[in-house]
Amino acid sequence: MAFDASFSTRRMRWRLAGAWQWPAFVVLTVVDALVLRALPPTGLDFGLVEGSIVAAFGNLVLLGGFAPWLARRLADRAARAPTGAAPGTAAARRSPPPLVVVQDRAATALLCAGAVGLLAAGLATRPLVVSETEDTERNGAAVRDYAMAHGSEEVVRNLDSANTYKLGEGFFRTCVALDDRLRAWCVFVETRPEPPTVRPDPNPAPNGALFEDQRGG
Repeated sequence: MAFDASFSTRRMRWRLAGAWQWPAFVVLTVVDALVLRALPPTGLDFGLVEGSIVAAFGNLVLLGGFAPWLARRLADRAARAPTGAAPGTAAARRSPPPLVVVQDRAATALLCAGAVGLLAAGLATRPLVVSETEDTERNGAAVRDYAMAHGSEEVVRNLDSANTYKLGEGFFRTCVALDDRLRAWCVFVETRPEPPTVRPDPNPAPNGALFEDQRGG
């Protein structure tokens, strides 16, 4: 039986062309885990181990669920598409890549797209997280300064018990528990002005009691 060197070379080329998805899976799973740790799109904190597990699961779904379906669609479309070449020419005889190669390419493309999408989602939510953190820090600093200037010795002594309820964007109610823990010294804080505005709330009900009563009612 004659040895077809061109067939062997073409087969080896297809094998090499279809060997990208698993190296891409390993590399991009690590990249995704780092993105989840640095820029979590959900606002949750991911450690490297948790991020690796989530990233690996998501990438396996892409490889096992979406890549085969996409590869079949691409292969069917390539099989139906006319070559446009004259019969008998090399272009006309050129066969489309095997399904396994198409699937490998589709899987690699999906993994790359998933990594880019994850990074974009993390960058998109980052300003919101930073803004909320800055508002909280500004609120805490404003309450402390106001308490030191206008609060009683009892209030200053209990500053560590301060707790905050967010009423709206940049609008908070912060309460410092008094010695009997049944009453509180409370203020409303708006963090958007510069400096933040603070005004006392005459209602001595702690946040927990006040807003729990409102939800119950």
